[in-house]
Parts: sequence; C-alpha cells; structure tokens
Amino acid sequence: AGGAPRHNDVLIPFGSVDPWQGKAAVRRVHRLVDQYGVKGFKFHPSMQGFEPNDRQFYPLYEAITEAGVPALFHTGQTGIGAGLPGGHGIKLRYSDPMLLDDVAADFPDLTVIMAHPSVPWVDSQISIATHKANVFIDLSGWSPKYFPPQLVKAANSMLRGKVLFGSDFPVIQVDRWMKDFENLDIKPEVTPLIFKQNALRVLGIKH
Repeated sequence: AGGAPRHNDVLIPFGSVDPWQGKAAVRRVHRLVDQYGVKGFKFHPSMQGFEPNDRQFYPLYEAITEAGVPALFHTGQTGIGAGLPGGHGIKLRYSDPMLLDDVAADFPDLTVIMAHPSVPWVDSQISIATHKANVFIDLSGWSPKYFPPQLVKAANSMLRGKVLFGSDFPVIQVDRWMKDFENLDIKPEVTPLIFKQNALRVLGIKH
C-alpha cells in the first residue's frame, strides 16, 4: 500500500492478513485500514490453507465489517501448483464458493467478493450472488473467451449489478482481456456497470 496514498486518484489499495494469526490478524486489519488507508482485504483460501466458514476466523470478518471495507476471496481452481504431483499440496476445496455462502449469511453487513469465475463451481457462485445481496463476483483470472456461458448470461441479466471487471494482470494482459471481452454478447447498458458502476458501489466511492 506504500505508493497508493500518493496516487489515490488511480490506486485503491487492498491488503491481506494471515487468518491463522488470530488476534494479531485482527489487529493488523485495523492497522492497515487506519494507518495505510487500505480499502479491502484479499484472501486465498487454497494457498492460505483455511476453510473460510470456520468460526475461528469470524473475529477477522467482524473487524473487516467494522472497517466497512469488502473482503475478496479467491474462488475456484488455481493455476498455482497445477500439473504438479499432488498439485503441490494445494487443496482446491478450500476455494469452493459455497463456504463463502456461510460467511455472507452470518455477516450480512460484510461485502464479499468472489474472485474469478469459480470453475468448477460456477453454478454455485451464480446462486450465491443471486441469493445474497452482499455478495459480488469479479471476472479476473480467466480470459473472457473461456467464461462459462451461464456466467455470461447471468452477468447480462440477473447479476448485471453484481459483476466486476478484473484482469489478473500480469498473468492476463489487460489489452487481451478487453479484446476478448468485446467478443462477448454483453448488452451495451451492462458494460458500464461491469467496468465501473458496480465497483464504485462495492468500494463505497461517491462520484
């Protein structure tokens, strides 16, 4: 978050904490928000090896809810460890979005963002975002040409206010993502929601 305060017209910093650090993680949330202006927190359950709905992590969500910023969770398969014996020990089930349904239900004032199309759980992801007012989906991590068709359909209709642009730069170059997105059959009135308006709402930015 070092450069973000100096360039706060274009950079919005997100932080991260290790959920396993308990009270130290809670203190770090408060410190990152109060001292560094962090506007959200990113978690990778498969890499951090935790089940998001385990109640031992609930004090962490309480702190993030108090701070009034969103919590973003990696969901679905990860390219990290792919093709290696045992997937390098990384367990995909921690990134099942259904675990976040519990979190969203128990913390209705916490904005939860499910990062990436949640392959192979996209149908669950769509259901959760439809059911829970406080849950959103970002489209990073996959080129739009590989988006599951049911996600494109939902983004164009019932989830038009719930879907957020994201590229996963530098893994996916922004230019390539944008070019592939142009080939999707997205309604013209939905495009500005995905690229800007939905994110402003999620981040609580007045414009």
